[in-house]
Amino acid sequence: MVLWLAVLFIALSATLILALTLGPLRKAANVRVIRLFAAVQYAAALLLAGARLTGKA
Repeated sequence: MVLWLAVLFIALSATLILALTLGPLRKAANVRVIRLFAAVQYAAALLLAGARLTGKA
């Protein structure tokens, strides 16, 4: 149960970061780096969810 909450928290964090880069931070000089950080968070959430579904975690 705790792992699912962690996956949810990571996904929500990545969504917030992505929303900020599409809104207020759209003109920032390092917007690609920030979006890359959100992509890494999505990948981590998928990895954790996949590990849980396959029984490895």
